[in-house]
Amino acid sequence: MFKEHPKGLYILFFTEMWERFSYYGMRAILTLYMVTSVAGNNPGLGWDDAFALSIYGWYTMAVYVMSIPGGIIADRWLGQKKTVLWGGILLVIGHSILAIEAMWAFATGLTLIVLGVGGLKPNISTLVGGLYKEGDPQRDVGFTIFYIGINIGAALATLVVGAVGELLGWHYGFGLAGIGMTLGLIQYLYGQKYLKGVGEAPAKQKETKEAIHTPLTKIEKDRMIVLFLSFFIIVAFWAGFEQAGGLMTIYTNTKVDRMLLGWQVPTTWFQFLNPFFIITFGTIVATFWLKRQKAGKESSTLFKMAIGTMIMGLGFLMMTGAATQASNTGQAGMYWLIFAYLLHTIGELCASPTALSFITKLAPVKYASFMMGAYFAATGIGNKIAGMIGETASTAGEFQVFTGIFIYTAIIGILVLLFLKKLKALTHGAEDFVEGNV
Repeated sequence: MFKEHPKGLYILFFTEMWERFSYYGMRAILTLYMVTSVAGNNPGLGWDDAFALSIYGWYTMAVYVMSIPGGIIADRWLGQKKTVLWGGILLVIGHSILAIEAMWAFATGLTLIVLGVGGLKPNISTLVGGLYKEGDPQRDVGFTIFYIGINIGAALATLVVGAVGELLGWHYGFGLAGIGMTLGLIQYLYGQKYLKGVGEAPAKQKETKEAIHTPLTKIEKDRMIVLFLSFFIIVAFWAGFEQAGGLMTIYTNTKVDRMLLGWQVPTTWFQFLNPFFIITFGTIVATFWLKRQKAGKESSTLFKMAIGTMIMGLGFLMMTGAATQASNTGQAGMYWLIFAYLLHTIGELCASPTALSFITKLAPVKYASFMMGAYFAATGIGNKIAGMIGETASTAGEFQVFTGIFIYTAIIGILVLLFLKKLKALTHGAEDFVEGNV
């Protein structure tokens, strides 16, 4: 399976692995840092839960919304490879500044991370798509392999950065995230020879302007329509999924029995479950869908996204069970979280890597990075909504919030399935199986 893919995929795999190590490491401790008291051995900012979740929502939204200008810069001027490079440099600086214990450093570091992710995130995904020929069914598998790289970084981060930040000091954790991004940047520079001809800068500014103002064909317009419609699914998915970094983290910290054989498991370590399950089940899920496609069964990206959204929503039924147990006994068992993260992960594997591949199939070449940026902007909006939903838990109650998320994800998934045939028609065969590319 792994030998069938270009070497450039693995350069991007490890680059993204270290970038996600830095991002998810910082994310694992960010909310806890904001809500931890200013007094004690490891002081935080002492903010209340609702305000911290609001900041978390705005920050995670900004990170992904900046993918739109990042994509435009790549499409019009720098190309994807150079924009990824500059994004990586900004990330190294931003994470390093967060290691400084001062409010100006906190604000400056987060700002630079927002700018850096905006440059790197959409363009490295576009580079992955550029490694494959049109109609190659291995493209979806390639994106899943790339996605595993993301989650190896996330898994390492939640264990290492999470433990360092929570047990030794928040700013040591932030600094460690910066070291991870530095390794990713070095690795990316080393692997440029495997990315020749992919993501290059536009040859001439005049030619670029002419290409951008060339009218879209009917097929291109239809495909853009279905892409934008798919973004509504993305918003709904991430509005639920991203409770992991906010509400579920706070809930785990306060209402879950974390004792295991006389030792208390760090709160941040529960975020290890999602990337661990992705690494474990990633190729299994990708292979399942590939075999289904070869067998001629329904395996379109929109179908996968609908199924994935509903499976992810089922995870919140587990959290409903946790909330019920906590209200009756005072604390919830860890097993509720484990099953919730497992269902979230299976849903994510169905919906997220295939969505990245979907964009590279449907978006016109001249708008490739812009559309990838729009996808991540939709992710960012979902992140913001996740923060807003999390804020309501302090008044509405966790049981109501978790149950509500399950209901709305089920509705979204069912609606997509009802209109699947009409939506697929707008793709004009972009996902048709090409036997010669196997």
